[in-house]
Amino acid sequence: MKVTKEDLENVAVLSRLSVPESKAETYIQQMDSILTYMDNLSKVDTENVKPTTYALPMQNVFREDVVKPSLPREAALANAPLQEDGYFKVPKVLED
Repeated sequence: MKVTKEDLENVAVLSRLSVPESKAETYIQQMDSILTYMDNLSKVDTENVKPTTYALPMQNVFREDVVKPSLPREAALANAPLQEDGYFKVPKVLED
């Protein structure tokens, strides 16, 4: 598979990127290598491979919701840079 300069320019326009002339040949070679590799992957026999959306088997990753004692407030606030009346104090991020 051979990528042309026109192919590179088309991809650059679609992705809204500017390609410096000094890098164009390098990018063409890299794109050609990537597309050749992808073409090789299309030749792999996948006849007996079951389609899946995940590479690894899925399982429930959630633990049981169990009530446990929480961290004491003093320990939670111990390293807070700012605190006020037993709460974390953070800078205002909304404008009036």
